[in-house]
Amino acid sequence: MGKRVLIVGGVAGGASAAARIRRLDADASITIFERGEHVSFSNCSLPYYLSRTVADKDYLVLMTPEGFKSSYDIEVRVNSEVCMIDRTLRKIRVKDSVSGREYEEAYDELVLSPGSYPIRPGSIEGVFLPHVFTVRNVNDIAKLDQYVAREEVRSVVVIGGGFIGLEVAENLKSAGKQVAVAEAAVQIMAPFDYDMSQILQKELYDKGVELAVGDGVKAITQDKVILNSGRELPCEAVVLSIGVLPETELAKQAGLKIGETGGIMVTPDYRTSDPHIYAVGDAIEVFQKLTHKPVKLPLAGPALRQARAAADAMYGITSRNKGVIGSCAVRLFELNAAATGLNERTAKANNIPCDSVYTMSMDKVGLMPGSAPMHFKLVFEVPTGRILGAQAIGKGNVDKRIDVIAALISMDGTLEDLKDLELCYSPVFGTARDVVNLAALVGLNVLHGVFKQVHVSEVRELVESQACIIDVRGRDEFEMGHLVGAVNIPLGELRQRLPEIPHDRPVYLHCRTSQRSYNAIMALKGRGYDNIINISGSFLGISCYEYFTDVTTGREKILTEYNFM
Repeated sequence: MGKRVLIVGGVAGGASAAARIRRLDADASITIFERGEHVSFSNCSLPYYLSRTVADKDYLVLMTPEGFKSSYDIEVRVNSEVCMIDRTLRKIRVKDSVSGREYEEAYDELVLSPGSYPIRPGSIEGVFLPHVFTVRNVNDIAKLDQYVAREEVRSVVVIGGGFIGLEVAENLKSAGKQVAVAEAAVQIMAPFDYDMSQILQKELYDKGVELAVGDGVKAITQDKVILNSGRELPCEAVVLSIGVLPETELAKQAGLKIGETGGIMVTPDYRTSDPHIYAVGDAIEVFQKLTHKPVKLPLAGPALRQARAAADAMYGITSRNKGVIGSCAVRLFELNAAATGLNERTAKANNIPCDSVYTMSMDKVGLMPGSAPMHFKLVFEVPTGRILGAQAIGKGNVDKRIDVIAALISMDGTLEDLKDLELCYSPVFGTARDVVNLAALVGLNVLHGVFKQVHVSEVRELVESQACIIDVRGRDEFEMGHLVGAVNIPLGELRQRLPEIPHDRPVYLHCRTSQRSYNAIMALKGRGYDNIINISGSFLGISCYEYFTDVTTGREKILTEYNFM
C-alpha cells in the first residue's frame, strides 16, 4: 500500500502536487479537499469572462472531480473545508459545507495549498455593501458578471491598479461599461518603475478609463466611491482588487511557523516546520533570488514549480531551489507589458548599487506591417554589470524579450552576456539587433563611462531651469513638437555648427529614441567636448512620461507637442 497523501486546496499548487505524486507513486492514496465548488480552474483567466474573451464560464474549469478520478485515480472532494490539523495523530478535520457533516481523515503526508484571499479593508466605509465584489474564483466572476450585465449598471469603479484590477477594468470597458480605476499609490502596476507605468496610464486614459492615482478610497456608497481627496467617482458597481493575503489560518492553528512576511515558512524543499506537512503557492513565503530576502509571490508559475518540488521531496528526490525573481506580464488594451527581476525602485530600496537604461527599438523591421516602438528598461548592478531586471511595453512580443532577461537573471548573467546573446531573427518577428541586445550595449556604455545620461524623470527640471538642450532630430520632426527652449541642430548639421555648442556648461542631447543623440555625443567627444549628457529615452520617452500627468492635472507642458510614434 502506498502513502496516504491529503492535499488542502485544489487549484494550481494543489492539483499539480497531486498529479506529480501520482506519477511518482502508482499506489498512493491521494485526496484533494477544496472548500469551493470548483477544482483546478484558471484563476488568471477569470477577468476575461467579463468581455466574453472566454465565452463560457464553464471553460474556466480545467478539470472536474470526475476527470481527476478517471485520469489519475485522484479523489477530489469539493465543498469540503479542512478546519483543523492534528499533527500528533496526523489527522485533519473536514467540514462538508453542503451537508454540514464533519469527519476526520488520517494522512501520512499533508500538502497545504490554500491560496490567498482578497483584501477587504474594514477602514473603508461601505466595503461590504452588496454591489461591492472581489474576484477570487469562478463563482465570484459569475456573480460580478451577472450583476454588471443589468441595464441599470452603466459604470463600475475598480479599486486597485494591479494585474487583476487592470484586467477587470479592460474587460469591463470592452463589455461596454464606463470604468474608473482608483489606485492609492502614485502609479499603477507596482512591478514597473514610475517612468514605465506612465505609458500604461496613458493607454488607460486614451481608451476612456478614468484613472485616479495617489488617492486612496475613503468610502463606498450606493452610487459612488469617495476618495481621500474628496474626489467622487460615480458608479453602480465596485470591484475590490487591492491585493491578497495568504490563507494561513489553518497553518497557524496547527502551530506551523509563519515567516516575517506573513506567509507559511518553508524549507528549500517546501516542508513546513512539521516534516510531514508541505506548503506551496500563494500561502507561503519564498526566497527572492536577487534581494536574498523572504517575499510573497502569488503567481501560478512559481506555484506549479513548488508543487513539483514538494512532491519530489516527499519521495526523496532532491531539487535545486534558486529562489524567485517574479516574472509577470499583462495586456492592457493595445499594449502588452512584461517585467522580471527587480525594478530600479526596489533595487535601490534594497541598497543594491544600480543604474538603468531606457531604450527604444521597433519590435520588428519597420517596413513590416504592424511594426511599432517597444519601450525597454534594463536595470543592472554597478559595477559588476549583473542584470537585475527589465521592463518592456509595446504592441509586439514583450514577453519574449522579458523571458530572455529572466533566463539571464537565473544564470547570473551580465550586460556582456546579453550583448553577445544570439537570438533568432526574421523581419516579421524582430530586428537584426534586438532591443535586448541594444539595451545591453547602451548599458555597457553607461557602466564604463562612455557617456553620461539623465533619465526622463529629470527633464522637466532641466527645462524649467533653462538648461542647454540640443535636439538633433530633423527640422520637420522638431517643428512637429519639441522641448520648450531646446535648440535644433540636426545630426547632419552638427559638425558645421560646433561653434553653437558651449564648452562651459552641461549640454543635454536628445533625438527621438536616443540613437541619433548617441552618435552626436560620440562625434562631439571626438571634438573635445566633455560636458555632454544624453537624455535617456529621448523625445518619445519624454512625451510618454509627461503626458498623463499633464492632461489630468492641467500643469504647464514642457514640450510644444507630444510625439508617440
